Amino acid sequence: MSVDRNWMYHRLSENGYIRAEFCDGVKGFLEFAFTQLEYCSGDKIRCLCIRCDNQKFLNRDTVNVHLLRKGFTPGYSTWFAHGELLGAVAPVSTSAVEASTSMDVGCEHGQQYRTMVMEAMGPEEELHLRSAFEVNHEEEPNKDAADFYSLLKDAEVPLWEGCKKHSKLSAISQLLNCKSEFNMSISCYDRIMKIVKNMLPESEKLPSDFYQSKKMLRKLGLEYTSIDVCENNCMLFYKETENLIECTICGHPRYKLRRNDGGGRRKDVPYRRLRYLPITPRLQRLFMSSRTAELMSWHVKGGDSDEMVHPACGEAWKHFDRIHPSFSTEPRNVRLGLCTDGFNPFSQSARPYSCWPVFVTVYNLPPSICMKRPYIFLSLVISGPKSPGKSIDVLLRPLIDELKILWEVGVTTYDIFRKENFQMKAVLLWTINDFPAYGMLSGWSTHGKLACPYCMENSKTFTLQHGGKTSFFDCHRQFLPMDHAYRYQVDSFFNGRIETDPPPRRLSGEELKNRISALPNITFGLKAPKHTIPGFGKDHNWGRLKIM
Repeated sequence: MSVDRNWMYHRLSENGYIRAEFCDGVKGFLEFAFTQLEYCSGDKIRCLCIRCDNQKFLNRDTVNVHLLRKGFTPGYSTWFAHGELLGAVAPVSTSAVEASTSMDVGCEHGQQYRTMVMEAMGPEEELHLRSAFEVNHEEEPNKDAADFYSLLKDAEVPLWEGCKKHSKLSAISQLLNCKSEFNMSISCYDRIMKIVKNMLPESEKLPSDFYQSKKMLRKLGLEYTSIDVCENNCMLFYKETENLIECTICGHPRYKLRRNDGGGRRKDVPYRRLRYLPITPRLQRLFMSSRTAELMSWHVKGGDSDEMVHPACGEAWKHFDRIHPSFSTEPRNVRLGLCTDGFNPFSQSARPYSCWPVFVTVYNLPPSICMKRPYIFLSLVISGPKSPGKSIDVLLRPLIDELKILWEVGVTTYDIFRKENFQMKAVLLWTINDFPAYGMLSGWSTHGKLACPYCMENSKTFTLQHGGKTSFFDCHRQFLPMDHAYRYQVDSFFNGRIETDPPPRRLSGEELKNRISALPNITFGLKAPKHTIPGFGKDHNWGRLKIM
């Protein structure tokens, strides 16, 4: 083995990549260390990375990963804790160790954001980038490639000449993260940027304001789509109706009237807008990220638990797998849940306002992270001031269209963990919401005697004699086992009543589909005439044919 140990403290190259010499040196060290059986603890040796500092015994693979990621602990050029004799190797100078360590820290910081760009753009762009450096192209790169090169350049350019801790991209990413985390206003962000720019050297490359910062990170591709909506929620100006200037149902104009002041040309301002954030690119990036690609198949093994630790352990998940084997045979296909509710984004003293965000949750991930904020995707922002009511079906159309494509066709996605492309599909398994929002999404009214979507027309509700309100008292005993003692109590519930009926039969999906298919279409909109389906409140509580 070579006695030259300078490679130990020259882990990263100037471009931020691990040197081949360092990888070979780590391999040689592991081969040497595991031959010194007296210094081993079974199949483990002391880990000599910066963090462990020879204090922990770890297996070969873990030590290898630690050294490649963190480097060797300083001042350990002679491996005396692994069986090497003291004085056998000349020590590496302290100045060289400090210089190389500081370079590693700076390069590693830049590598973190370079990796973020690589994973955001996908492996195809990475291969295109490498070929661009190897081959002299005469033609200009396309827009996506140009944006990719620009972001990579920003990830490598130091914040100012001589800065080793921050690149232009890392500084902007952290500042924008602070703005989001602490709910800073745009004017506050702009003011802070001016102060910081004045503190930095003249060679600083920090953007001047929020607009320039956002414009820089926009190249990552996480954008939203604005869709004009009729002010009465009758329809979307979307796809086949994108070019219309008034609502085809109520006749309300699409744009606000503007006073002709003789000024320059201005854009038309719609009465209402729907913000839609596509979920497909974000699902694809879960597989393009080295941190989450492997976890997207966790539910296959995690769902075998005897305890209910994840939705994959539940009967609904397993029932879906049984009736859709073509979908479940690909463990990377995505299971989704939808959640929505209204809230007032302003203070309680402000006038009533109801804003409805629609979130999509990924359930492939393990329970420790599947409900964490980064993996709950905002897909729609339905602005107020009034609740959309039954017209939420109109506003959900972009999301439903995308979910149909993901279910029927899928989208080609690169899995960085398995190093292969596959056809990713997705399914919406369920919705999570309170009872009023459940009525809006399902189409089954949650008011009146038939409010219970389980009992439906078999509900045992009754009207209070003096109050005139619907009561669900003593409707629950029918769900108890037939031999339960509460069924035969005559004085604790209704006087003199014994419950002998079994619980209502749960309808199958096919039966529900047949019932819903027979419902007539209705006109949506806040000013649409009230339309009641025959038998509503007596034979059923269906208010409309739901979009889902």
